[in-house]
Amino acid sequence: MKSSRTYPQRREAHRSVRPTEALEEDCCGECCSCSCCSRRAVCVSTLVLTGLALTATGVAVALFFGIPKQPPVSRECRTHQNGSGFLCDDRVTCLPPSLLCDGVHNCPSGADESRHMCSDLPNNLPSNLVFRCGNSHFWIFVDKKCNQINDCGDCSDEMGIYADCPPCGSQWWTCTPVEFQYCLCVPRSLCKDGRQNCYDWSDEYLCSGD
Repeated sequence: MKSSRTYPQRREAHRSVRPTEALEEDCCGECCSCSCCSRRAVCVSTLVLTGLALTATGVAVALFFGIPKQPPVSRECRTHQNGSGFLCDDRVTCLPPSLLCDGVHNCPSGADESRHMCSDLPNNLPSNLVFRCGNSHFWIFVDKKCNQINDCGDCSDEMGIYADCPPCGSQWWTCTPVEFQYCLCVPRSLCKDGRQNCYDWSDEYLCSGD
């Protein structure tokens, strides 16, 4: 009778896999989409590097095509005298142009004394606040135009088509002034003061004071 032999079962040559390792292999196939990857630092680094690369690309494109500039802040406004003015940052205060760059902060934020604006006058001023005199080397603030005073020195701010000034008001006497500071008229307060203020002496013989 043949004896029965018991043959030992053949062990498989592969090593056993721990459950956690299997889970890691299953979920970490695509590193950046796994939620249980033990190498999360690698995933985070990949995301950071990708973000930096996209940012650098965006900056390069912006530099190549040019970064659009912010539109300048509008400073135009009308003063209480219905003249051109300078609008402060509070968007309420409207200053007469002649108050700009005078060393006094008239705007709450000091915008009227801006270093950039005041460093190169009148080139850095809003163009609507500047009047160019007949002599191109001279200019005045526009609110000094048509004030009956010879601010330009050649009366171009009081006479001619560029100044376009109205006739002298009721407080002025129309004549050809003797004094350099006046152009088309003299104050009525100078009438009959015993001095010649008009070339034709009309301020003493025809004009009546206040």
